[in-house]
Amino acid sequence: MLRDWIEQAAEAYGGDVYLADARGTATLTYAELHALVLDTGLRLDKAGLLPGARIGVRLAEPLEYAAALVAIVATGRVAVPLDPGAPDSDIARVLAVARPAATIAVGGGRFADEATRNGTGEAMPPFGLIHFEFDLETAAAAPNAGVGGIFLSTSGTTGTPKGILLGEEQLMHVATSVVAAHGLTRADRGYCSLPLFHVNAEVVGVLATLRAGAYLAVDRRFSRRGFWEIIDDRAITWINAVPAIISILSMDPPAARPAALRFVRSASAPLPLASLRKFENEIGVPIVETYGMTEAASMITANPVDGVRKPGSAGRPAGSQVRVESYSGTAAAAEEIGRVKIRGAGVITAYDSGGRPGVIDADGWLDTSDLGYLDADGYLFLVGRSDDVINRGGEKIYPRDIEEILLAQPGVRSAAIIGIPDTVLGEQPAAYIVPVDDVTDTRALEAALRAACAERLPRHKQPSEYRFMDQLPLGPTGKISRRLLKDLVAAQS
Repeated sequence: MLRDWIEQAAEAYGGDVYLADARGTATLTYAELHALVLDTGLRLDKAGLLPGARIGVRLAEPLEYAAALVAIVATGRVAVPLDPGAPDSDIARVLAVARPAATIAVGGGRFADEATRNGTGEAMPPFGLIHFEFDLETAAAAPNAGVGGIFLSTSGTTGTPKGILLGEEQLMHVATSVVAAHGLTRADRGYCSLPLFHVNAEVVGVLATLRAGAYLAVDRRFSRRGFWEIIDDRAITWINAVPAIISILSMDPPAARPAALRFVRSASAPLPLASLRKFENEIGVPIVETYGMTEAASMITANPVDGVRKPGSAGRPAGSQVRVESYSGTAAAAEEIGRVKIRGAGVITAYDSGGRPGVIDADGWLDTSDLGYLDADGYLFLVGRSDDVINRGGEKIYPRDIEEILLAQPGVRSAAIIGIPDTVLGEQPAAYIVPVDDVTDTRALEAALRAACAERLPRHKQPSEYRFMDQLPLGPTGKISRRLLKDLVAAQS
């Protein structure tokens, strides 16, 4: 179990740093993590919060947040990660589904005040100022299956979120798969600025680092300011990133390649080929494209670090099984587009609450709602979400086909294609573009983009409209949200 990993690490290399504040001096060693787990277990026992009880986490400091998540899971409880920056209305929707019995409400411990003492005059243990607030009536009604893990939920802004309970064994399986796929060792030093209330940072960043016995620098958020200095000064060997971060970094490369950096991991959304090529050309560090989702405890597929990496592909299955199902319901042929389905030790077999019936079939295959294909070598290529497909008079149009062309053109910072209503054809593809800062003539840019699409796309796939924006709506992980963009367009029409 997770506690075994921690005990073994504390005994073998307890003085080594496990977690570090990327922009500060605070650290947590493996020995201190072990002490934190013991202290947390005692506090929860004393509070009557038995194994399986759900504990909300809503801390502002990433180092404390990460350590609290690990400690809760390692004591056999269920962590419920909450966005510290979200409005109370959004938090309320999550709490209505998760029903945590307690919440870690105040961060601190030795990172806030090393001189703080408890009532006996003794130095407080690590994170001694974290305070568990709980309501006894809530605690009595809260789910308690006696199984530890992490409880997450879908992030829709309307309706009831779907609950996703990832058990401890699922989390450990995927963390181990990440270590194997990326060849992580105790010598590795990772950097993660992704939000800790999302599964990627929790499993790929925090738990995989623990499994490898390595070092992870956690940041409050991504910022270009001082970024490359952090990577160089801390001898970072790998970066956990998303396409938005990679695109920004490619436009602001360091004077020289950081000496220790061996790869950058891309997740959350397909990485545009133009961004991948620009980053690798400018910085000289390989990009490892991956694919994952919350329902699979993060990673599903990954390109190899030292092997054949196929640009534009999400890689091969890593710890999960993947199949592509044709529209007729049979296994798709190589390079035939269909619905991506997954199953495996890290994949849920049912939603905890609010799930849609029929998403997980009798054989355990989860329909991801993603569309894609497998090539002859078993590499997965994603073309879009099923609800993003544009139906133009019966012709199916995949947004990524168009976006890749737009993003490769000079003057384009980001781009998104969505379907807009058409009285005759049902839908038409429309392009929403964020130009680079020095573009002053959007008419000329539009003409260039129309020409590029006319040259490389059949007529029915060419955008009917081009609209320029200062920014596109993003989700918490920095990925463009088509749903929010559609809502924005509908509100303006």
